[in-house]
Amino acid sequence: MTDGERVLGIGDQGVGGLGISIGKLSLYTLIGGVPPEQTLPIILDVGTNNQERLNDPEYLGWRHERIDGDAYNDFVDRFVQAVKQELPDTLLQWEDFANAHARPILDRYRDQLITFNDDIQGTAAVAVGAILSAVRVSGRQLRDQHIVMLGAGSAGTGVADFLRAALVAEGLSEAEARSRFWLVDIDGLLRSQRTDLSAEQRIYAQPAERVANFPRSQVGGRIGLGDVIQQINATILIGLSTVAGAFSEPIVREMARKCERPIILPLSNPTSKSEAVPEDLLHWTEGRALIAAGSPFPNVNYKGREIRIAQCNNIYIFPAMGLAISATRPKRVTDAMFLAAAHALAKQSPAQSDPSAPLLPLLTGLRGAAIEIAIAAAEEAQRDGLAPAASPESLREAIASAQWAPHYPSYV
Repeated sequence: MTDGERVLGIGDQGVGGLGISIGKLSLYTLIGGVPPEQTLPIILDVGTNNQERLNDPEYLGWRHERIDGDAYNDFVDRFVQAVKQELPDTLLQWEDFANAHARPILDRYRDQLITFNDDIQGTAAVAVGAILSAVRVSGRQLRDQHIVMLGAGSAGTGVADFLRAALVAEGLSEAEARSRFWLVDIDGLLRSQRTDLSAEQRIYAQPAERVANFPRSQVGGRIGLGDVIQQINATILIGLSTVAGAFSEPIVREMARKCERPIILPLSNPTSKSEAVPEDLLHWTEGRALIAAGSPFPNVNYKGREIRIAQCNNIYIFPAMGLAISATRPKRVTDAMFLAAAHALAKQSPAQSDPSAPLLPLLTGLRGAAIEIAIAAAEEAQRDGLAPAASPESLREAIASAQWAPHYPSYV
């Protein structure tokens, strides 16, 4: 379900956002094998602030500015309570909600019903899967990484949260793991002196003493992306900013000067808002960069080598999660399940055996990949006591047999 406020990179579409719900459910069926008759696209029409839509005589939605505050929260809550009463075993996926609503809604309801937010948890899981794959290709460990992120909204902090959990699982303390993150938003580096940070952002605020000697190239003494890259030995650079070209040549070359295999993920979409073009990244790093993008890009020919660019698309995760939930009926959906899915995704990376291969599996094999990812998520749910225990063999059989496929009878 969606309220149509933050549709992809095109913004507020009002009831036109229903197309997103329809498309997502089509992918649940196509890739995850979730039976189509068990799916329902939903939009909450709370108005729109898109004046073009309001002025369109053919607009089908409520011609009213978006409601907010208590009125909005009450309306969402009435819907959730109806789902809990009428469809208590249904997965409710939140999609394309604005930053101001996405995280609060997830936090409010994640322990009340089977639910997740794909923009936060799905985006984080597929990004972490690509990063885990890239780290293995680089020959280093995740605990050795220093992560710079441009964009600190709900998607950005979601990716950071998952990476932080993975770092702690590798033996770092919470404090050590947090110190590896450098998040930059429109107002510069997240640091303790700032008073405009949300609770999720404040986790990653760098202490004043650590950045006291950092250069400040931005207006108002802000510490920008270039300042951070200049000052630290970054190994991973992630973009979730929708600022086209933000990963400039000087920034990328400076990162590559200090890192043998820089991992660079310009994850913003659509293509016009990508932080960098993969072909440029490969040329600026002499072909050493390990890249996954948020939008589709063509193969890059670099010095006679054809390099395929992985697209960090959520289709690697959410259809498999739907399959796992459909087959095993867990009581809740947890971040741990998504992190297990990310590890399962990384294990299927073609780049492990072929350096010219993409960091993520080919789209043509996604139904098979979905089974492996669903098994990993279901096993995590079992370990946490959220799903009935089952042997590995019976779990695999349950998930594989739950995958729906169209079978058409032949008429003579």
